[in-house]
Amino acid sequence: MKQFSYELLHVDKHTGARTGIFHTPHGDIETPIFMPVGTAATVKSLLPSTLKEMGTQILLSNTYHLYLRPGSDIVREAGGLHKFMNWDKPILTDSGGFQVFSLSDMRKISDDGVTFSSHVDGSKHVFTPEKVMEIQHDLGSDIMMAFDECSTYGCDKRYARGAMERTHRWLDRCAKAHTNGKQMLFPIVQGNMFEDLRVQSAKFVSQYAECGIAVGGLSVGEPAVVMYNMLDVVRPYLPENMPHYLMGVGTPDYILEGIERGIDMFDCVLPTRIARNGTAMTSKGKVVVRNAKYKRDFSPLDEECDCYCCKNFSKAYLRHLVNCNEILAAELLSIHNITFLLKLVEGARQAIKEDRFADYKQQFYQKYYHK
Repeated sequence: MKQFSYELLHVDKHTGARTGIFHTPHGDIETPIFMPVGTAATVKSLLPSTLKEMGTQILLSNTYHLYLRPGSDIVREAGGLHKFMNWDKPILTDSGGFQVFSLSDMRKISDDGVTFSSHVDGSKHVFTPEKVMEIQHDLGSDIMMAFDECSTYGCDKRYARGAMERTHRWLDRCAKAHTNGKQMLFPIVQGNMFEDLRVQSAKFVSQYAECGIAVGGLSVGEPAVVMYNMLDVVRPYLPENMPHYLMGVGTPDYILEGIERGIDMFDCVLPTRIARNGTAMTSKGKVVVRNAKYKRDFSPLDEECDCYCCKNFSKAYLRHLVNCNEILAAELLSIHNITFLLKLVEGARQAIKEDRFADYKQQFYQKYYHK
């Protein structure tokens, strides 16, 4: 069998939502799937064994952060990211582009690449498409992302077009610099919030998509309806015989709406970030555990959840941990939040196979959003 292939299992006859299997060198991924984010080669507060017990199929790590610390050469010498972080399932690394472009007053863009100052120590660095490929080769991830320019929401069309065209030129350079057949390069569709640019980009980058394509530059501050429209616009131009990855999306509604629009892969720091702030996603909506009303609430966080947190601890105990700034609070709430999203996509996969995804989504909304 090829190192990478995608097997489309079923398309919901009412919505077009898809379920399939993405075959990779480090294992199969059932789609649609949510990918927990381990920015610095760790999902904050969670052991790899815990992530496996929860049903995690693939993790995401960050090229920019690992390049700065500990250095991609260190990871290479350790035997690659899988050995370095003791994770034997698939890993996706983003290109670092989003992080670099977030350093708006600390970076300079040219056609060659981006010069930026480290947020850690202020040192100067340059990312070119070739450099980003070299770093990801060192990391040894299964899926590596092309280096792209993510234009900011609200920019004018002229700027958006320039960023998109630069992304396309950089993609060609990434493809030429990519030399490891055990890693799959995903190109990224850009074009900001302009329909014609999105279509143009989807057509162009699809030429470089061998077994996976991503949609970037969404969920960056635009209204939800705008994001959904962009997904509707690009959907007909995404190759059907490979996974579609919507970058940086992790709220239940965005995930479900993305699935309905043919998206197969999602990632976001949201579940662990809000866990560290004492917030949980539950079957009946968000729960802010630190609130006083849970002081004597000895019921589980979510009675419909069978994760370690919900099976063993009460809201009162979790509130106590949060208000005492105990590390265990972040761990338990992270376990629950990631499990919640993994169960959400697991339920979606089953609903798609039974051609009832629309009902599944509506029933979830009625409980989670109380409408």
